[in-house]
Amino acid sequence: MAAAGSGEVYPTLWGFSPALDLQMQCLQTTIQHLTTCDDVPELNILLVGCGDGRHLLKTICQARRWPQRRLNFFIIESDLELLARQMLFLTLALENPEQMGLQEKCDIFLEIFGNSLIRSKTTAYVQDKCEQFIKCVTDPEYQQSVLPLLDLSCIKFKERDELEYIFKFWRTPEPKLFPIERYWEVKNRQFLGKRYDSRRGAYDWDLNMKLHDRGAAMISAMEYNRWRETGVAFMIREGIYDVPNKTLASHMTVTHRCGKVRARGYWGDITTSPYIAYGIETEENSLLKTANGVYTKTAQDVSQYNLTSMFHELVTGQKYTLPTAEKNDGEEGKACNFPSNGSVGQTTIREEDEQTNGNTDHERCDEAPNYIKINNVIIHFLPLSWVTDLHRRSKFLSLFNIIYFSCSMVHHLTADYRLITASKATLIVELTKFMVDLHVDKVKSYVSIVTKVAKEAGFATTENLDWKRDHVATFERMDNTENKEL
Repeated sequence: MAAAGSGEVYPTLWGFSPALDLQMQCLQTTIQHLTTCDDVPELNILLVGCGDGRHLLKTICQARRWPQRRLNFFIIESDLELLARQMLFLTLALENPEQMGLQEKCDIFLEIFGNSLIRSKTTAYVQDKCEQFIKCVTDPEYQQSVLPLLDLSCIKFKERDELEYIFKFWRTPEPKLFPIERYWEVKNRQFLGKRYDSRRGAYDWDLNMKLHDRGAAMISAMEYNRWRETGVAFMIREGIYDVPNKTLASHMTVTHRCGKVRARGYWGDITTSPYIAYGIETEENSLLKTANGVYTKTAQDVSQYNLTSMFHELVTGQKYTLPTAEKNDGEEGKACNFPSNGSVGQTTIREEDEQTNGNTDHERCDEAPNYIKINNVIIHFLPLSWVTDLHRRSKFLSLFNIIYFSCSMVHHLTADYRLITASKATLIVELTKFMVDLHVDKVKSYVSIVTKVAKEAGFATTENLDWKRDHVATFERMDNTENKEL
């Protein structure tokens, strides 16, 4: 959402809707109009303001569920810090299973993704990756050799310098440079105002009367209250979470006594939570059991399963299934450890002794990275300034088959975007269903606003939208005759 009075957009560190497999969301009419290259259909996808890369990761991980297609992703974000985080999430997902166990990969991902404080071991991993990322943004040849599926050619030199600065900040071990515990408390006090002394009641109201009422009942009171109070969403390992997560740092223009200045701090979400992205929907029905009207598993359990499933499918190409022991587990509210024994039906990623596989010190920054190789996927990072200029670049005209807009960036959706979409393209717009700090009337009216904006841009709705049921709205590009009739 826009920062008050500044025209800036607060960084979307995690999304306000569950992760999507974009091939599943793509309309059938869009698929029928795909162009081919070397007899392989191409699906060109533009993601504007996705923030955390959840749709990118899920689409890539589940790509082998669909007929073979070449996936070209084009990503625009409001902040370079968000592109930097997506680089980190992408490389973490692509870690070779021989170098990092599946469970450890999932645990580190969730810590970096949604925790204000992380373990020292996770910090060491981030610092190691920063060495590689600095080489990637400063040496294009090196980047192509280690991450050939990532295309940074459109990123300007100034933005490369800023990315290098971001990675150097992440790499710096001094925790006092980013006192997130203080930032979190100040932001919480400012948001709650007079309600701060009775904040536990405010947390319960937001959880039960807003998130649960709107379909996020998987989030338990214990984990939500902990996150609202401390910013720590996921505590999977019994470790010490005491190191600031510098990947959550970003800059915002604020008013100071000497004028407007750029200030580093925590400017992200403190009300909705990171649980929405991976923790409220799942294909595994055994995680959705209830007892006395309450879910027996939590959003952390679901997040852990979903990421484990995605990373498993990325390597094997087959769906992940819970071991039988986990499915028949009691109605405990504890966090599940996935997988418990490493066996996955007929497909297996073995969780070898973590002393040899997962529990390394990650002191391999001098070794050449050995990431999982992904075919038929290219990810292009684009400058933020291009969000209003894509139609002026001939290579993008009539290119995109799918366009996704987050609710924080939908104000950039104009009729110019019709020029860069292919025939019968699919437009997906994130709704504000799970935004806690919006009154229900604004959540309802936002659906009408989005429908009007999409229509003016040349897209028609494909079904009736329900603000309480839908977390995204899907539209289809109208051809010229349909547009004239409307």
